[in-house]
Amino acid sequence: MSWRISLSLSAIVSTLIACSFSLHSQPVSTPESISAYPVPSSTPDSPPVGMSSQAGQVKPTTLPPTPLASPTPTAVPITTLLFTGNIVPARCVQAAIDEHQNYDYPYEEVRHILQAADFAIGTFNATMSEIAPRTGCVPTFVLVGDPRNADALARAGFDAMSVATNHIKDCGLTSCGDQAFFETLANFQRVGILTVGAGKNEAEALQPIVLTANGVRFGIISLGQHEQGGVFAEADKAGIARLNEENLLRAMQLVRPLADVVIVLPHWGPEDRYEPTWIQRNLAQKIVAAGADLVVGNHTHVVQGYQTIDGVMVFYGLGNFVFDQDLNDHQQAVILLVRFQGKEFLDYRFIPTHVDEDGRVHLAGEVEAAEILQRVEVASSGLQ
Repeated sequence: MSWRISLSLSAIVSTLIACSFSLHSQPVSTPESISAYPVPSSTPDSPPVGMSSQAGQVKPTTLPPTPLASPTPTAVPITTLLFTGNIVPARCVQAAIDEHQNYDYPYEEVRHILQAADFAIGTFNATMSEIAPRTGCVPTFVLVGDPRNADALARAGFDAMSVATNHIKDCGLTSCGDQAFFETLANFQRVGILTVGAGKNEAEALQPIVLTANGVRFGIISLGQHEQGGVFAEADKAGIARLNEENLLRAMQLVRPLADVVIVLPHWGPEDRYEPTWIQRNLAQKIVAAGADLVVGNHTHVVQGYQTIDGVMVFYGLGNFVFDQDLNDHQQAVILLVRFQGKEFLDYRFIPTHVDEDGRVHLAGEVEAAEILQRVEVASSGLQ
């Protein structure tokens, strides 16, 4: 990961842009009511007056009392899933949290959006550990935060977290082994946030999680492409699920019987690149062929493009949600809202964001939001 730090903090005054890239023509809801918008219902025709004949006579049949209101069919419920980019509450972010004495500091301006979704799912690319020292706001590749960041993420509204990430074993000490890794998973468990993509061995790292809403089971698996400090799990070694075709098929076999909708969260792609690489695109084809219903990737620290493969939406990367990198395009990201009506994909929406170097997330202003969305469209134009 590239290190870019500036000690000057930018103040961004931003407002939400209601901008949708929907696959359907439905109107777009506001952030305060993102979970669903009304579904048209129809009223059945009134039954005709019946007649019956008996002994050569025709007489009206006895009719039931007229109801006060005609029954309407039950609308199929809509479920909203929310995804964010990389979350790294370490280095300058942790230093700012300590300075403000407020672990909710990064999320205060956007948590109403996170909490409005049925499920909010993030990508965590750091550790939360008591054993590892805090680095402060200094240049370092050691990404360690305080365990209380887990509590803040739960209060912000997160329900699940992909941890198949390259920095999930960071501790900064050669003698700490996997302790920081296990502390991180335990801290998420402590606050009720489900983790996917890592475990005490490879079999555990490939296990899915299942989120259920409105009678629909959303099964999630996560695998990572990037090696960092022995992060990949093995048969008898803790770590993350390695993203390769064999593991993908194994994870799919585990999740498919448990889920109505299968979501794959790959941690992939080179840093700093808007356009997905051939390797990412090839992996996306394999993920869809294996049975994914939705693919949402991360890692590259900038927003990448998206495409449809055999009717399945693939979002290659959402950028940095909470991080301290100081280049403008590394501070820009999108929150992705995806809606399902029952088991069927309905539509999606991007909400552009900007994160300061101290980790505080803002809704992007009108000009910046247009810039972010234009970059996404350009990166996507050659993929469709």
